[in-house]
Amino acid sequence: MTIAGRIRLLPEATVNRIAAGEVIERPAAAARELIENALDAGARRVSVAIDGGGIDRIEVVDDGSGMAPDELALAVQRHATSKLSDDSLVRISTLGFRGEALPSIGAAARLSIVTRCAGADHAATILVEGGHVGAVAPAAGGQGTRVTVRDLFFATPARRKFLKSPRAEADAAEVVVRRLALAAPGVAFRLESDARVVFDLPAQERAARIAALLGPEAAATLLPVDGARGALRLTGFACAPMVTRATAAGQTLVVNGRPVVDPVLRTAVRVAYRHVIAAGRHPLVALFLELPPEEVDINVHPAKAEVRFREPDAVRALVIGSLGRALAGGAGGVAAPIHLGGAQFQSRPPQRRPNLQLAAPADTRQHAGLPAGFAEARLPLEAGPSARVVEMGTPDRYHGPFTNPAAREFPLGAAVAQVLDTYIIAVAADGSLVLVDQHAAHERLTHESLREQVLEGGVRTQPLLLPAVVDMPQADVHRLVARAADLASLGLEIEAFGPGAVLVRAMPAVLGAPDPGPLLRDLAEEFGEMGESTALSVRLDAVIARMACHGSIRAGRRLASPEMDALLRQMEATPRAATCSHGRPTFLKLTKAEIERLFGRR
Repeated sequence: MTIAGRIRLLPEATVNRIAAGEVIERPAAAARELIENALDAGARRVSVAIDGGGIDRIEVVDDGSGMAPDELALAVQRHATSKLSDDSLVRISTLGFRGEALPSIGAAARLSIVTRCAGADHAATILVEGGHVGAVAPAAGGQGTRVTVRDLFFATPARRKFLKSPRAEADAAEVVVRRLALAAPGVAFRLESDARVVFDLPAQERAARIAALLGPEAAATLLPVDGARGALRLTGFACAPMVTRATAAGQTLVVNGRPVVDPVLRTAVRVAYRHVIAAGRHPLVALFLELPPEEVDINVHPAKAEVRFREPDAVRALVIGSLGRALAGGAGGVAAPIHLGGAQFQSRPPQRRPNLQLAAPADTRQHAGLPAGFAEARLPLEAGPSARVVEMGTPDRYHGPFTNPAAREFPLGAAVAQVLDTYIIAVAADGSLVLVDQHAAHERLTHESLREQVLEGGVRTQPLLLPAVVDMPQADVHRLVARAADLASLGLEIEAFGPGAVLVRAMPAVLGAPDPGPLLRDLAEEFGEMGESTALSVRLDAVIARMACHGSIRAGRRLASPEMDALLRQMEATPRAATCSHGRPTFLKLTKAEIERLFGRR
């Protein structure tokens, strides 16, 4: 081992600058530390102002308990804190506790603090520049603390070179402040960036704070989340699957009041949404996990961004299960009302599935091997009011008048027309127009019906009068035959028929009468991706999704009036019906205000 020089202790200023690089890696981190200190001080209002992305200036003002002059002198020393009741580092109940934030900031920037305790005659101030600590002096100021950071990293120019543009740093700081504001809705928050007010929020209920920060689109689809598992409790809100983002920046995960970016929680959120949103998209959630302090270690990351759970599997199961229940409502909306500053979003809870069915169209030709009556799309559905079918180019072709206005009281309203033989147009009680993709919607209904039958012990089968022979490559035949027992549990009975063909003896009854060839080829492809050693249970939902797609109403099929309304009613009563099995939306809703804006009336 080559030693460049003799071992020596580093100067305190150098040690502080190294610590600053670990704790304060960018302006957003400095802002987070200062806001956490304000919240720990019991602040009821926090104002944050940044200039130049926080590189030029960060100022955090709070109305908390403040500090006495002798405490102020200690606050800028390393490893000094008021937030630990003992030395165990186990039962941590505050946001900041390391005792490194202020001295680290002071080592890398120009730091000034003005603070005043309740009942004090005057405030006290201290200046720290590049690690050089000034004396505490009297100052003017109200109760609370004002911390101003200027010229961040002026004392460590190498670190400053690695910062992004002021705009990018400002965006990162805004994300941090938003997450802290979401975590503490009972505290008023104000954020200014380059003298522009980003938001100014009063103390609010949690739902109102989430709605204010996520925006009106997300607010209209909030689903309450509430679950418990032993000493663990998960609450909060999740947006319906039709509201997604390109990144996970819209996810706020709070553990014992502390916003975190934790891989266990993020993975659980992704798993909960994986079958209801498209690949590459991310849901919007604001989740609050409460658990005993000894069950979580918050001292595993220099910036406290990650935590370590004593029982991560229990946490993961709680998040997945609670989100799954929240998302299991029908396409009509949330399962319970949410009050947001006087506004109320409410829809019906999931209803019992009706027991009628879609009839086959008159011109549907049966598959050669199917018995009479085994027609396409036999998923149980409920008949509804009459509607008319509009064929493009022949607008006078109607199947009946709109005769049952009472059906508009359902969340998805009543069907009034079918256009392009693909989309159903409905009118809701509030005058909103609902546009439904019939194939995507029925695909989800078929998917959930198959899934429910699997969970109940087995999929109902429909034997073919004449077995169907499907020719396919020998490798695909081998993959399917190797999984014959698994497929039988899904209602698909097959066997080898020579080296290059499969014999189909029965199909899942819910699929109706699809050509078995495309279905088998897709399943062979799915099994090829799984690998021979992978249990079907691991990819069961993906296999069900493949089957559902082949058993659903196709685009281009004309539906009768009762069928269209039956489809809407079933969507309202079916879990996860707002998206298809591939995560695409099954319906779009245009409110009266949105329609008026399209026509320039607003």
